[in-house]
Amino acid sequence: MANDPDPRGRLIGALDQVAANPEIQRVREVAFAALHLEPGQRILDAGAGTGEVARLLATRLCGSGAIVALDASPDAIAAALARDEGTRVRYTQGDVTALDFPDRWFDAVRCERVLQHLAEPDVAVAELARVTRAGGRVCLVDTDWESVAVDGLPRPLVARVREHLLATVVGQHLDMGRTLRRRLLGAGLREVRAVPVALYFPDPLAAAAVLPMVNPMVPAESGLIPDDLREDWFGALGEAGERGDFLATLTMWVATATV
Repeated sequence: MANDPDPRGRLIGALDQVAANPEIQRVREVAFAALHLEPGQRILDAGAGTGEVARLLATRLCGSGAIVALDASPDAIAAALARDEGTRVRYTQGDVTALDFPDRWFDAVRCERVLQHLAEPDVAVAELARVTRAGGRVCLVDTDWESVAVDGLPRPLVARVREHLLATVVGQHLDMGRTLRRRLLGAGLREVRAVPVALYFPDPLAAAAVLPMVNPMVPAESGLIPDDLREDWFGALGEAGERGDFLATLTMWVATATV
């Protein structure tokens, strides 16, 4: 964002809000179960953000094994290092499309909400498969932004905001979540399974961390809401919240496969 006085703070704050959201935590539990993790394994969390999932994995595996948390953002890695209180997680900056690990190095890899932002997501999938041993598991988690639905607000207003969001703001691959199965198959993996997880938000506050277009704290300069609609949009959100009839849904997908 131009002239942003604290871009690092905004990034870390946004990552923290998403991580704390109960619906995101529910998606992550589905992903954990699908990986079939065992103590002593080497695990890669590619796109780890501030490392909360990697630290949780270290706790659940009783400190055994080797967990690597990788992210492209040096600010996220710095925050992750500052928050670690003695786990065995290794934090490293890196590019998921060009991983600096040997072939077949990990027993399991996970990659959450990263592929939607990449120009070449299939290159990243191939890299994740390359660094996973034969018989190991790959887990991809991503969003189907075209599944966003909202109720309790005027339909014409919702339609205009949704059209703007999908056309100009959301990352490069709006349909990434529902393409994960195809991408894993295309990479030659087997035992591919894809599970849709419907996120449910009964009020604007619950939705704000995951659906930034309902978060009034996101600056106007972000472009999430057209300037001529901003007042009407947030006014309608407030009214729906007060009435108690707001509803928003979003589908995320958890796709797993065996190398």
